[in-house]
Amino acid sequence: MRISMDWLGEYVAHEMTATDLAEKLTRSGIAVENVICRDRGLDHVVVGLVQRIEKHPAADKLWVCQIETGNGETTIVTGAQNVRQGHKVPVALPGACLPNGLTITPVDFRGIPSAGMLCSAQELGLDEKTIAPADRDGILILSDAAVIGKPVAAALGLDVPVLELELTPNRSDCLAVLNVAREVAAITEAPLQLPKQYAGADDQCCNGGDGCTGNKDDLCCTQDRVRITINDGDLCGRYAARLFTNLRLGPSPVWMQQRLQSAGMRPINNMVDITNYVMLELGHPLHAFDYHTIAQGEIIVRRAQDGEVLTTLDGQERTLNAGNLVIADPEKAIALAGVMGGLATEVTDNTKVVLLEAAHFNPASIRRTARQVGLRSEASQRFEKGVNVDTILFALDRTAQLVEELGVADVVPGYVDVYERPSKAASVAFSVERINGLLGTNVDGATMAHYWQRLGMTVTWSDPEGNAQGVVEVPTYRPDITGEHDLAEEVARLYGYDNIPTTLPQGATTVGQRTWPQLVQERLGEVMVASGLREVITFSFINPRHLDRLGLPENHRLRQVVAVTNPLSEEQGIMRSIILPNLLEVAARNSSRRTTDIGIFELGSVFAHPASPEPLKELPEERKKLAALLMGQPAAGWRQKPGPYDFYDLKAVIEKLLACLKINGVTWQATGALPYLHPGRAALLTVEQDGATMELGWIGEVHPDVTEAYDLPGRPVAMELDVQLLTMLARAFGEYKALPRFPSTDRDMAMLLPETVPASQVEAVIAATGGTLVDRWRLFDLYQGAQIPAGYRSLAYTLRYQASDRTLTDDEVNQAHEAIKAALTAQVGARFR
Repeated sequence: MRISMDWLGEYVAHEMTATDLAEKLTRSGIAVENVICRDRGLDHVVVGLVQRIEKHPAADKLWVCQIETGNGETTIVTGAQNVRQGHKVPVALPGACLPNGLTITPVDFRGIPSAGMLCSAQELGLDEKTIAPADRDGILILSDAAVIGKPVAAALGLDVPVLELELTPNRSDCLAVLNVAREVAAITEAPLQLPKQYAGADDQCCNGGDGCTGNKDDLCCTQDRVRITINDGDLCGRYAARLFTNLRLGPSPVWMQQRLQSAGMRPINNMVDITNYVMLELGHPLHAFDYHTIAQGEIIVRRAQDGEVLTTLDGQERTLNAGNLVIADPEKAIALAGVMGGLATEVTDNTKVVLLEAAHFNPASIRRTARQVGLRSEASQRFEKGVNVDTILFALDRTAQLVEELGVADVVPGYVDVYERPSKAASVAFSVERINGLLGTNVDGATMAHYWQRLGMTVTWSDPEGNAQGVVEVPTYRPDITGEHDLAEEVARLYGYDNIPTTLPQGATTVGQRTWPQLVQERLGEVMVASGLREVITFSFINPRHLDRLGLPENHRLRQVVAVTNPLSEEQGIMRSIILPNLLEVAARNSSRRTTDIGIFELGSVFAHPASPEPLKELPEERKKLAALLMGQPAAGWRQKPGPYDFYDLKAVIEKLLACLKINGVTWQATGALPYLHPGRAALLTVEQDGATMELGWIGEVHPDVTEAYDLPGRPVAMELDVQLLTMLARAFGEYKALPRFPSTDRDMAMLLPETVPASQVEAVIAATGGTLVDRWRLFDLYQGAQIPAGYRSLAYTLRYQASDRTLTDDEVNQAHEAIKAALTAQVGARFR
């Protein structure tokens, strides 16, 4: 929200500079983000009058102008084609340094000296969106009212500072200049001057009597020519209208154009400018219709019909649904309520009678409609935040006063106001003691009442003698004040936050520490980073097409997703049930930028649809997952040959995770049941807990069809683990284990096994048979070749024997080693070489 200081000063006669006022407002809770001085760079730029203009004798596209600048005539050469004799134009004299950095010096143009430059709007640093299209090309032509020789900043109103407010969502009332003026009046205790309202004779209406001819063009009063029906009172609480006849379109006064431009709006014509001016002034949007295009002069506020089509003012044909509120006549929709008017009822040069609308619409309805049709405007922004229902007639009367004052049209007596369920001002009970308790102050009741009264509130004491408690009547333009805590905030703002004493909190203190789940998640992240992976954070919302890309069947459990009712975009329509698509998208984005060697992981949530049908009656199931993806190949060293990432690289990361969390008993089972993984290169991780088998996660090479769908190179591998189950299984970190005091002995064994026997089964036999004597084992060779029978493979292990209380003898080691070999022969069919 931008407000010029002269506009603000019209309603409250304070005597502060813009900087001081900005400081005061910010300290009172209305943050001023910036004080904009729009005349910077306009020193030595004055208003000039083109006395004579003629072609340059040596250049076809140049003109030689004789310009009166207040200190005599100056010769200036220009290439602009829109300058004519008698025009008043901005003239940058030698020594000027324009906002774009251009320094003006005398220049010779093919034998003719030029002592300055004529300026365009862009060269003056004007915001393009506030400039009329006709002024965007060529030299800016000033109004006839501009005084020759005066600074151009004054002629354009650029010498007035502008306050740029950064409003919090609860202070939408300050989207009105008048309400900001109320704040200034409360802070400075200066008197508030309300804008002038229409003082015509609205009671002189014939009401269809002898003075009414019945002719539609005979506009004796608004009540006889306009009928309003509200069909959906839950979406429109109030609707009022006025008529104006003999419309005389033209430019609005310079002062009004300058104030609109200071607020970031572009002047259009006098009628539109007045409605925009009143919207900024009072915070209430208005809309003007061409009255003669409204069938039977009847306004109907209703829901749109499914599939109903409306062409809006921007020329776009929009298909509506029953969730949209429209303004209609008996034949058709004529406007999208609170968002944009219809093209068919637009005010044009042929319009003679204007119907002006002021209404109160349901904020949520306007918000949904504006987002659906992709239209955001100053008007919809105010309706979305909620406008003051009691300002409707004020806005109509203020518009009528400006229309009459500026001679834009004739005001038709009367107005129509449909207000079926009038709202009441909020009443908030308070206690002086409780408010002081909230603030930590010692402000007396009379002072509090004075603060509230300065803000336009009415105070009634329950105990007039003691002034200890009472009730505050809150004006309707302050919908943010609903409770005693809000009244306390108003006291704090005007009392001064700097005047509130600083106190330390009292009570027992405890040492903060992380919970066990937080410790586990922190350890998971540390291990993943130490393994060379980078953490990514992605949205929990994805596009439903990702489920198709993963090749999930229609009845797959991962398709039981939670749909987002009001998604931010089409790409975020559902809540993810698996993190893999997010990692694949990250990989695809990097791959498209020639970064094909990546290792990434994410600690995030997935969501499963609850058992209840739509609409949701219970929260979806949310589980924390750890997902990772490797693609390409790791960086090769001088001792390491380059090679692509594979299943075992990621398996090593998981094994390191399990070791750090001290989780044992995890079973790896080959699987082909996961459609997004290669059927021959995937595994499930399971663990036994309380007699039940629980799925810890999965790991595998991404299915080639999925890789192709995401346009990824190579054969990426991925995994996903259940963090909640990991947290439950994890044991305490940092357990101390003394270094061994006695020497160890290593023995190797090589065996032939059916290739269907997994290595994990062999290692389970070694662990069970070796007992405490086998400290560790390591698979160092796997071989299948010509010397090995078909259907078999050779596994070679190194076993380390070590006791914690003595040095083992050769006989003890040999005996244990032979026992392990015998157990392997009996239990897995091993044949030793």
